[in-house]
Amino acid sequence: MAKRARAVRWGVPVAAVAVVAAAVGTGPVIAAVRSDPSLPGRTAEQLLADVARTWQSGRMPPMSGTIVETASLGLPALPGLSGAPASGASAASLLSGSHQLKIWYAGEDRFRLMLPGEMSETDVVADGDTVWLWDSAANKATRLTAPAAFRGGPHGAFPLKSGAASPYASPFATPEQAARQALEAAGTDTAISVGDVVTVAGRAAYQIVLTPKSADSLIKDVRVALDGEKLMPLRVQVFTKGAAEPAFEVGFESLSFTAPAPENFSFTPPAGAKVEQGTATPPAGHRPEAAAEAHDRGRVVGSGWDSVLVTSLPDVPAQKQDGKGRDGMDVAALLDGLKGAATPVSGEWGSGRLLRTKVVSILITDDGRLLAGAVTPEALYRAAGVKE
Repeated sequence: MAKRARAVRWGVPVAAVAVVAAAVGTGPVIAAVRSDPSLPGRTAEQLLADVARTWQSGRMPPMSGTIVETASLGLPALPGLSGAPASGASAASLLSGSHQLKIWYAGEDRFRLMLPGEMSETDVVADGDTVWLWDSAANKATRLTAPAAFRGGPHGAFPLKSGAASPYASPFATPEQAARQALEAAGTDTAISVGDVVTVAGRAAYQIVLTPKSADSLIKDVRVALDGEKLMPLRVQVFTKGAAEPAFEVGFESLSFTAPAPENFSFTPPAGAKVEQGTATPPAGHRPEAAAEAHDRGRVVGSGWDSVLVTSLPDVPAQKQDGKGRDGMDVAALLDGLKGAATPVSGEWGSGRLLRTKVVSILITDDGRLLAGAVTPEALYRAAGVKE
C-alpha cells in the first residue's frame, strides 16, 4: 500500500473508483445495508457510484469549516522528528497528536486555507489571479504566480474535487484526499460494506467500510463517511486490529455549506512584513525528476494491503550538509533513533532490526535496506527475501 499511497498523495484519478467497483462485483462485499430515518438506504454499489459522479462533476459547493487530523500511530519518540517548522504543519509533526486546517471555499479561484501553529499560522489566500502565502512565524508574505497548468484551486495538497495537482503543497491530509487513497487501495482483497449512519460535523453521513481480507495486514478496517446530501467525504478513520480507537482520523469538526463572506479572500500584508514574489511549482511527486528518483530508490513487493515498500537507506550526506532532509527532519538522527528503538532480528533473509507499531512495521536490514508496510513482521521478512 505504500507505493499506492505515495503515487496518489496529491490526488487520485476518478478512474480509481472503478477499481473499487470491480471489487464490489468480484467478492463478498455487503455484510448489511443499514440506514437511518434521516437518510434513505444505499448499498455499497450505489454509494460508490454516487461518490464517483460527484468527483466526475468536478463541482464542489461553497463551504467553510474546520478539519481536524488526529494520528496515534504508536511511534516511539524519535530525535529526527523534532525539526518541524514553527508555523503550520509538517509531515513530521503530523505523525502524532491533533492538527487543524481551516478552510473557506467559494470557487476554484476563491478560497482560503489556514494552518494554525503554536503562536503562528500559515495561510494560502486565493482571489482570482491573486494568490498570497502568509507565514506569520517568518513575518513573510509571498505573492504567488501559478502556472496555468496548476490553476484551479487547492485540488492537490488540499483537494476539494477531482483535478490536477496543486502548487500549494502541504502534508496535511483532507477527508477527500484520504478517501481517495483508501478507495484506490481497495481491490479484490477488500470486503466492502455499508456501516451505520453517523453524524459528522452535525451532518448525517453514510459509512463505507473497507475491510482487508489479508491476515498479514495490520489494518482492521477503513471507514469513509459520506455526507448524506452532498455525498462528499466528511471523515476517514483507520482502525488497526485489536484497537478500539482509530490510529488515524481526519474529518470535519465543523462545516457550513453557505458561501463565505468576500472579506475572507482579501489579504493585505501587515505593516513591516517582508513581501516577496514567488512562482508556485508542482509538488515533488509531480516533478519528473522526483518520479525518476523514487523509481530508482524503491520498489514494492506484494500488492494491495500486503504491499511492502523496499528501498535503500537514504544517503544522509547527500540530503544536506547539515544531515537534514526536506521538511526540516534530521535524517541521520531519525535513522539512529529508529535503529535504537528497534529489536535485533534475523532469518533466512538476513539480519537487521525491527520496529513494530500498531499500524506499521519497519525493518532495517544490515545490508542497507529499509522495508516498511502496514503488515506483520512476517510479511516484511518474506519481502526481504525476495531478490530483485
